[in-house]
Amino acid sequence: MNVNITNPIFHDEAKATAHIEASRWPDGEPVCPLCESTGVTKMGGKTQAGMFLCNVCRRKFTVRTGTVMERSHVPLHKWLLATHLMAASKKGMSAKQMERMLGVTYKTAWFLCHRIREAMDEANNPHDPLGGPGKVVESDEAFVGGFKNNRLSGKTAPKKKVVTLVERDGRARSFHVTNVNHTNVRSVLVTSVHRSSVLMSDDARFYHNIGLEFAGHHTTIHSNREFARPGGIHSNTAENFFSIFKRGVVGTYHHMSETHLHRYLAEFDMRYSTKNTTDTERAAAILKGMENRRLTYRRIGQLAA
Repeated sequence: MNVNITNPIFHDEAKATAHIEASRWPDGEPVCPLCESTGVTKMGGKTQAGMFLCNVCRRKFTVRTGTVMERSHVPLHKWLLATHLMAASKKGMSAKQMERMLGVTYKTAWFLCHRIREAMDEANNPHDPLGGPGKVVESDEAFVGGFKNNRLSGKTAPKKKVVTLVERDGRARSFHVTNVNHTNVRSVLVTSVHRSSVLMSDDARFYHNIGLEFAGHHTTIHSNREFARPGGIHSNTAENFFSIFKRGVVGTYHHMSETHLHRYLAEFDMRYSTKNTTDTERAAAILKGMENRRLTYRRIGQLAA
């Protein structure tokens, strides 16, 4: 993790506000997030610091309005520090650790982390299909969790099923599915991968017909301990993603509830997809991903993670 925590934007609220405003309005001209008007007046006075008045709709707003930071009482400099910490932590950062780093309550840290994960999902271009002509996309499945939840009875929690797609030299995208079967895997692939891509997978039976819908399909037979074949035929890239994710589960988070698993996956997807960028660039992308996104307690559901 490479975060210069002495940077003034992590300690000075005015500098943090200016940094976020420059990210949201790079040309220096604030835009009303409520009516998209550029006719805006900056308000003065200590009680209205950072406040703008739209001259068209006559409503007030700040740089938080219309972002995952809206209605949060956490200072902006702490938001920036949390964003940089999550951008730089290769195996993630638990809410407990964030609580200690920011000096906030566990509940606040937990909710803040999930809001940042929401922005990380948006920063990973979730609506842009993976692959394309001449590109290879690997598909793999994994089972997450299943640790003993009662040492006396020896019972284990049900494993959660995940399908991950990795574009070679590109992005990763992961999905929590109810079951790993033809219907669910096909739905993930045809909605997330360009049909002109070459698909690489293991030899699971449900891939046989799915593969016909793409420009090409190659498999390796893992049951025969065949993990790669000449010509770059393998799904090891997707398996490497899972190894990083599982280290985060075991070493950092210890438990991920089924309710929120998709956000943890989005966090690891985004970091993997931007592995060739700097931590600062990744944090800047997350900051942009916060725009036009909201996550409330009503949406997030029960505090189960």
